[in-house]
Amino acid sequence: MRDDTLADFLAPGLFPADLPALSDLLGARQVIDALITLFRGGEDEVLVRLLVLREIGARAGAPRWTPQDLQQRFAYLNPTKLDTVLKRLRENGLLLWHADSGDYQLAEHARRVLAALATLVQLDGDDAELGYLAGQVAAGQAMGEVSGEALTHLLARLNELHAEFEEALESQSEFRIRAAQGRLEAVWRWVARGTEVVRAIIRDDTQDLSTLAAAQQVAYAQARMLHLAGTFQRRLAQLAVQRVHLGQSGLTSTDIAGWLRTQSAPALAGLLDGVLSPPPLAAFLSTPELADVAEYELIARERVVAATTGLPPSRATDDAEPQAAERQQEADAFLEALDALPPGRMAPIAGIVLADSYAETAYRMSLLALLGDPEPGDDAGALSRLATAPWALAGGEGLTHPDHPEIASLSDAQLIPFTDR
Repeated sequence: MRDDTLADFLAPGLFPADLPALSDLLGARQVIDALITLFRGGEDEVLVRLLVLREIGARAGAPRWTPQDLQQRFAYLNPTKLDTVLKRLRENGLLLWHADSGDYQLAEHARRVLAALATLVQLDGDDAELGYLAGQVAAGQAMGEVSGEALTHLLARLNELHAEFEEALESQSEFRIRAAQGRLEAVWRWVARGTEVVRAIIRDDTQDLSTLAAAQQVAYAQARMLHLAGTFQRRLAQLAVQRVHLGQSGLTSTDIAGWLRTQSAPALAGLLDGVLSPPPLAAFLSTPELADVAEYELIARERVVAATTGLPPSRATDDAEPQAAERQQEADAFLEALDALPPGRMAPIAGIVLADSYAETAYRMSLLALLGDPEPGDDAGALSRLATAPWALAGGEGLTHPDHPEIASLSDAQLIPFTDR
């Protein structure tokens, strides 16, 4: 790439040296030329070049290769194609030929490209991008040269993930929220590792102000990500209360929706076969009949509605659903057990959560998620009282195994007094 040809892409009167954003790229021409050499051409050609270059760089004990070594190592390749690949790598400076010893050696910039490619290939999955960006920042901090550009990319990715998680919460879809929660758990290990690196950067007095400012923004973005973990739990607990139970079958509306999402379009169409029928088609219509019907629908019916001014007859209030009443009783019993705990002392959750049946125990576990809920509602019911209870959860990394006929294991979390309420 020459500066005179590059100037053709710029506005009249401007030169490549006038653009600060282009200076880093111009200074890295050797690495850029190596990437162009590897990735120019068809997909098959690129894969073979990368294969040959990676195999050459993988032999650390004897980094120099004779032509005979190359022929033996790549005996599975077409000899003509192999010669073409080696010639291209040699002509573009990725493979160095030593005439005095008669062997090949990788160039310095070629090994740098291979090292970066190894990291990209190794990291795979939903959190691959965040892992790679966090790894670049960690490597720069370990070497004492933190890249502000790497911090910017990490900050941008954290903000993108935070926006995606907030959209999932605002959707009020339990499936989207659970999927976002799983993704948050997948990327959290990189966020946790990046936290230590950012702390080290902030404590480093040798860093410039722009790098410190970018590191502080990354720390703030990671803190917002941590806050989302509790928000997911509270939102799922609220959605669990709103589930509709289908009689005594044990199924809920969430189970039915989840099963429908697993069905294909033809299967769903088959479920509707015979359920919906097309409306009857009129054999003929005449203008007078249409006018009479339209006059009634648009005028006469409205007059009848307007003339009806009496109050509707009174009727008794419907009784509460048995299941809702039973759930309210269980919530009141749970609050009584919570109030009976010794004040000012920690208590394991097994003491108030375990009940006679699995269903009641699971319901009590779901109520624990409402402790400290900032949105308990305006009513003075059991859920609002539970949100203002002077207790908070701690621990929960391990499991206990209670002596219970229906429950094999339970979280070892504990209730601690929360005196700030």
